[in-house]
Parts: sequence; C-alpha cells; structure tokens
Amino acid sequence: ELLVDISRLEELRSIEVADDGSVRIGAGVTYDEMATSAELAGVYPRLSRIAAFTVDAQVRNKGTFGGNLCHNDPINNFPPVTVAVDAVMHAVGKGGERDIPASEFFTGYFTNALSSGEILTGVTLPALAGRTMGYQEVEIGEAAARAVAVIGSSNGTVESASVALGCLPVPTRRPDVEAALVGSATTVDAIKEATAASGEGIEPLSDADASADYRIAMAPVVAKRAVMEAIEGGGA
Repeated sequence: ELLVDISRLEELRSIEVADDGSVRIGAGVTYDEMATSAELAGVYPRLSRIAAFTVDAQVRNKGTFGGNLCHNDPINNFPPVTVAVDAVMHAVGKGGERDIPASEFFTGYFTNALSSGEILTGVTLPALAGRTMGYQEVEIGEAAARAVAVIGSSNGTVESASVALGCLPVPTRRPDVEAALVGSATTVDAIKEATAASGEGIEPLSDADASADYRIAMAPVVAKRAVMEAIEGGGA
C-alpha cells in the first residue's frame, strides 16, 4: 500500500574514511559512486574496482551497496567481500539502532537478518592494516564461482588469512583453509595445496549458470587465484 523512496536521504549516501583506515559506506551509495570515490580507492582500491566492473553502467548508476547486500542474491558481488573483511552492518528500526556482524547478516538465499521495519543504513569495513585483498570469479552467464581473500604476508610467508566463497546460499568463510594458509609459503604450489579443500562441505545449488558439482570443483580454483592476487598486491 505504501512505497517509500529513501534514495535521496543524504545520511545514506556518504563514504567516510576514519583516521585508522576503516571506512563506512552508506547503504544508499551507488556502485558508480563507490567506483569513482577517491576516499574509498585510498583504503579499499580493490573494492572500488569491483564496483567499477559490476554489471553495466545503467545499473551502476542506480544500484546501491546496501541494496546489493540486502538482496543477497548468491551471485551478488559484495556479500562475500563484507564477510571476508569482518564488516559490521548498521541497521535502524522502531527499536533503535543495532550493529550486525557480516557473518550473521546473511541468513539464506535472498534473505538477511533485518527485522520487519528495519533498514540497513551503512556498513563499516575495518582497516586492512597492511593486508591486501584478492577477488576472483568464474563467470558463466551471471557467475558460477567467486572467492574473496584478505591476506597478510611478509618474507615469503602467509601471516594471516581470510577466505570467503560466494555463489552459495550465504557467503561462507573457510576456516580450515585459512588455517592451512597461515604459515604457508607464498608460492603458487603452496597456495594451491593450502586451498585445495575449499570446496569441501559447501552446498551450492545447480542453476542455469552452473551445476552444484561444477561450483564445488571451481571453489579451490577461485580461492587459489584470490589468495595469489592478494599476495601479489591485490590492488588493496
């Protein structure tokens, strides 16, 4: 009976970088605004590039960061990014404000943790603090497999690792893979071995883009590529 357009609320349209390097992105910020923001590029350049190449120009000018996250289509680009970096989602409703860890925000295909009457107002991404981000996907139609890696490394050794897979009911961290990566050499062979189990235990659906079996098979491929991209600089 009532449709409310919130796209012009300025408090939802800002990108704010804190002194510590963390960044809060308003839920109403468009993909194009993310792609062209010098502030965002300064702390999360890989995220800016993801936004720049998401879908087509018409959608980038209208589609919003918050909309992409709340929609939680398995093929959406940004949900696995927020999970990989341990982002915090900010919501407001009749009961006031609350913060939701990204790991708890996505609850299933096209669903999220917002209650009736709540909206997402913004998302805080913590400072990368010397880590770098890799983002890799296999595109068949929309998307068949996707991985995001956030890696800290020095002197040829992985010191910290976060790996999240997309194209699943919810974006999913792989703690066993992360544990295998920490202490690993940063060579291609070592990273391939550490990420080999990325597809174990995941339950993707088959659809017009790819079968479940294909997505399982591609999980270690995109995970390895994302980790290597991060190690090699990642642009982030």
